[in-house]
Amino acid sequence: MPDPLEGPRDAAMLCTRCHLHGPASRTVFGEGRADAKLVFVGEQPGDQEDLQGRPFVGPAGQLFDTILGEVGIDRSETYVTNSVKHFKFEPRGPRRIHQKPDAGEVQLCRWWVDKEIALIRPKLLVALGATAAFSLLDRTVGIMRERGSIHKRGKDGMPVLLTYHPSFLLRIRDEADKARQRANFASDLAQARDWLAANA
Repeated sequence: MPDPLEGPRDAAMLCTRCHLHGPASRTVFGEGRADAKLVFVGEQPGDQEDLQGRPFVGPAGQLFDTILGEVGIDRSETYVTNSVKHFKFEPRGPRRIHQKPDAGEVQLCRWWVDKEIALIRPKLLVALGATAAFSLLDRTVGIMRERGSIHKRGKDGMPVLLTYHPSFLLRIRDEADKARQRANFASDLAQARDWLAANA
């Protein structure tokens, strides 16, 4: 079967819609099943994603994979992508320090995300963090307040479940709080699993 995402993926490699393509090593497009019922949308590639050209392969991606496995979601049956396809960073010596994409950069890259969603036609989208929620819902979202809730996109009515980005868990220093928020994240992923079982 031909891959409907092959054309957009190839075109995205040449994207110059915003200035982020300049410093980044490459475009990092989404990956996974082209007929996935479940699509995860994150913020942007990190350092390792930029180097490897694949989404969610760095420390946050590894934690994401672990928790997916714990709740019984097979990542190979899903599609994983980001709101912004290039790594935004600030050079600091030999290191590249992550910088959050601004609203304009997210809006310029939304065309690619919408193209992925339109071709895959999933049953459920999961926004991993506030940037992804803004990209999908076109409004500012308070993730701490709204996590675990499901909203419909205005443009196509597709349901969007809101939760944390796994990198948030890596930044928590207090062990008790980290355990609590990790449990919240796992609960949200389990909710996505259960919603699909009931609605797909």
